[in-house]
Amino acid sequence: MSMTFDTGERRRSTDVRPVISELIDEATVFSIAEEAWSALDEVLVPQRAELSGDLISSWVEIVGPWTGSVVVSTARDTAAELARGFMGPFAPDELGDSDVADAFGEIANVVAGSVKAALPGPSAISLPEVGEGPAVRNPADQLRIDVLWRGRPLSISVQGALPALSAQ
Repeated sequence: MSMTFDTGERRRSTDVRPVISELIDEATVFSIAEEAWSALDEVLVPQRAELSGDLISSWVEIVGPWTGSVVVSTARDTAAELARGFMGPFAPDELGDSDVADAFGEIANVVAGSVKAALPGPSAISLPEVGEGPAVRNPADQLRIDVLWRGRPLSISVQGALPALSAQ
């Protein structure tokens, strides 16, 4: 889903576009994620582990002085367990794909809302999407943390939506 948000600020082609690492750091992203999971009475362990298997992502776009996405990625079965944890006692016995998509998307929404609050200036966020996550367009405009939740790997990426500017 694409959306535009006019901050009223105009940019010139010579203006330097900020990259995410100039605005927040990995520790902030981890703290935001940790807070989101603690609301579920869960703990995240910062540890690099390869994502493998049938992967799924949920993401929310942020548009403002910095434009990009907050992407949460994991294996599909881990997303289903996260959804069950998110729904708590209200989770149905059998989770359907839409149940997983709704809950997993809401987790990305919570994280993205806190990332948006940590960024300077006014910004807007989109509704969450779930599927194959957006590609990283500019590796220099990305912060990624890798964590374990219940021993299962997750990655949370805050990544710019725009390609790198060419050197002039």
